[in-house]
Amino acid sequence: MHSSINRRKFFRSATAAGVTAIVAGHATNAPQLMAQSNAPIKPIAIASANGLQATAKAMSLIQEGADALDAVIAGVNIVEDDPKDQSVGYGGLPNEDGVVELDASVMHGPTGRGGCVAALRNIKNPSKVAKVVMERSDHVLIVGEGALRFARAHGFQEENLLTEDSRKAWLQWKENLSTTDDWLPPHDIDAKNIGMNLKSVIRNHGTINCNAIDLRGGISGCTTTSGLAFKIPGRVGDSPILGAGLYVDNEVGAAGSTGRGEANLLACSSVMIVEYMRQSKSPEEACLMACKRIVAQTKMKRLLDDKGRPQFDVNFYAINRRGEFGGASIWSGAKYAINTGEKQSRLMEAAFLFKRGS
Repeated sequence: MHSSINRRKFFRSATAAGVTAIVAGHATNAPQLMAQSNAPIKPIAIASANGLQATAKAMSLIQEGADALDAVIAGVNIVEDDPKDQSVGYGGLPNEDGVVELDASVMHGPTGRGGCVAALRNIKNPSKVAKVVMERSDHVLIVGEGALRFARAHGFQEENLLTEDSRKAWLQWKENLSTTDDWLPPHDIDAKNIGMNLKSVIRNHGTINCNAIDLRGGISGCTTTSGLAFKIPGRVGDSPILGAGLYVDNEVGAAGSTGRGEANLLACSSVMIVEYMRQSKSPEEACLMACKRIVAQTKMKRLLDDKGRPQFDVNFYAINRRGEFGGASIWSGAKYAINTGEKQSRLMEAAFLFKRGS
């Protein structure tokens, strides 16, 4: 009788242990994630290369006790408000009709929520509107006229976002668009070849992505942009799409991107980077894996050089829960901003797949 009871106890214990093992098996890297949750919190802010001031601002607020999302939004607001940065917010280069259209996304790790706006006109800070979408609607993404109405309903003021410098840049683009329309640059009777040279026309892909960890271990991110310069009206890139231009998982980390949005939309790279980190890849390794994935996906010859490599670039920035960070690009030369508690942020060289000029 005594041995029978022991056997029953043994089988109950074994069954419980087996169930525990099965459940744990479904959580990829469960031991690592548990270890991370007990590790000391390391506040950090990372951003694209135009985010030196943004990361410094975000870190300053984090050290005062701010939530990471409020911190990164305040950081990118500096760039959105800067008329000299023609890739984000006020002063951003317009679409082909000369109208500035802005995109932004935010994601809050502790609550698992996100909000986005796309093709938003006349509002300087789309990142703030994206946060209101997250907090004051049952939606994740609102676009175009609907986004503008939503912003107005919540007290955002409309203003002309086209600065004189951006207007001149747009006008120059229009004047050099082709030799078969009425838009021509200044010229004399002997001028030749005044139409557009595709390789000489600058098509900015500027954006700012900023991700951070706060003093409570909360991870959040924001990506904001005026999108591709002189785009078709209504064009939306990866920046306001969660999983592409931004993704956050509070148990793993955060990732964001800048560069050719179309390539990143097809690859949904930010969510992939977070999943690579979940599989114990470092942030830099995860970013490089995302770059390789885009290279493998790019098959249209018009987008490739004579060696079969993408002629465009895409840049990624990532942090994990342990406070480790990294960035990578398809081509060499990219940098990113990082702040781990200093008053001034610093630029770091991003890893890359191909060296320019090779």
